[in-house]
Amino acid sequence: MTIQASDIEALIRESFPDAKIIVQGDDGQHFSAVVEDESFRGMNRVQQQRAVNAAVKSKLDTGELHALALTTRAP
Repeated sequence: MTIQASDIEALIRESFPDAKIIVQGDDGQHFSAVVEDESFRGMNRVQQQRAVNAAVKSKLDTGELHALALTTRAP
């Protein structure tokens, strides 16, 4: 089963309901995402990206999602 960009966005949205989220990718395994959320304020980039990776961990663990390039920031 391939995963869609909308599936990734939904997973991220569960953890960051008020975030601006843009997910791109069309091969079913490799995606990029921009996540802008107020909760990132005061976090460094590694902490921000770890928080987003935790939101999609289940799909990464199963191999359904192979790669997610992240850009994260506070508004």
